Amino acid sequence: MGNTLKSSGKKTMLINHELRKAVLEELHARPFLPVSTPRRIYHYAFTTTHDDAIRDRINLEEFAKEKHIPPPPANAKFHYFTLNDWRLRWEQHTEFTTYTWSTGLNAQIPFAHDDPVTTGEVNFLPPGKLITATQIAVIDQTQAVDKLAKFFNPQSLCVIGVDKGNAEILGDFFAENCSYTKFILRVLDATPLEAGRLAQRILEIETYRTMALLALPLARDVSPQLRKMEKELTDITHALSTAQSSRTSQDLLKRLSDLLASSEAVATRTAFRFSASRAYHALVNNRLALLEEIKTNQYPTLSNFLSTRLNPAIETCNAIEKRQHRLSTDVERATNLMRTGITLEMEKQNSKLLDDMNRRTRLQMRLNAMVQGISVAALAYYLTGLFSYIAQGLKDTQLLPRSMSAETASALGLPLAVIISWAFMARVRYLSRRAAEEENVE
Repeated sequence: MGNTLKSSGKKTMLINHELRKAVLEELHARPFLPVSTPRRIYHYAFTTTHDDAIRDRINLEEFAKEKHIPPPPANAKFHYFTLNDWRLRWEQHTEFTTYTWSTGLNAQIPFAHDDPVTTGEVNFLPPGKLITATQIAVIDQTQAVDKLAKFFNPQSLCVIGVDKGNAEILGDFFAENCSYTKFILRVLDATPLEAGRLAQRILEIETYRTMALLALPLARDVSPQLRKMEKELTDITHALSTAQSSRTSQDLLKRLSDLLASSEAVATRTAFRFSASRAYHALVNNRLALLEEIKTNQYPTLSNFLSTRLNPAIETCNAIEKRQHRLSTDVERATNLMRTGITLEMEKQNSKLLDDMNRRTRLQMRLNAMVQGISVAALAYYLTGLFSYIAQGLKDTQLLPRSMSAETASALGLPLAVIISWAFMARVRYLSRRAAEEENVE
């Protein structure tokens, strides 16, 4: 597909979006492969990281080169290989990679063969740790359901009709000794393409079911931690209601901060796994709906079995996630209450400090007034002393009347000295008040 499309009769130019090709091809990225009867299918799913996926692609290219077959295209997430009597379907997903091997060799009797990996029938380099191993026996209608039931655990055996009654599926979701989970696809009137679609649905249900349940061990692991943190929060809130000193409040606030950090660490640890679990669970329900199950006998359907086994596990994970959110919310609320209490206590202390400062200011002002009064008297006394020297000099030069002594002249100057001293101090107070007003000091 080119970058532009031109209409034949006009000069209209259509510019393709850079992702249009990828979007159009996505719906056809993982086609169903026809499956004829009889056939045995072995499906392996491995958890893979980004680096694992890169190494797996390199290994797959080397595998194709060794078998002299075309490797998968660059950036392809799906490819299948034909290897003589075997067919390999390879798929890469975000968290896992699947290898699905199938063959029609000696497939008439279900599960009559040993593990093909152990016997060397199939040989490949696993891209990661095995999380799902499933075996499907695709057979025709010549074998009765009652006889096929002996291959499964009777306590968990599920039997359903699918494809409007054109096929039946038997399975028990039970892996003995952590080996394969087993299913039988009993084809009645289904075409090879329909049989391939049904087989792919079974594999997807089993793979997504397993991936969804990865969150359950994690939920069980963090549950005791949440219980411990919830108890810690209860103790803190109880102590908060009886806290009497700011020191105690500070200690409680530190405990709350540590608890909030711990709860956020747990939430961060589980967030992706829990959200992925919900997504995989939704995919399981979607694939079950696409099967359009028909109950054919006394055995439960796949939906009924998973609703009593898988759904409670997912609800457990959801409940743990809700507990985490509630704990974080409660810790934040308690922290806010604690900070509000500390703020109010600090404001109360600041109010007391301001009252003390005002009292000290008033005392200082009174002291200043007293000092100013003393200063007027001292200055007047100093000026009177100066007047006495001046009066003595005037007396010696006979500038004073003969009847007035120097001491009398000095005494007469005392009121003038007091007036001058008072005027001087008044001037000082005026200048100080004006400077305070200019500096906006109340």
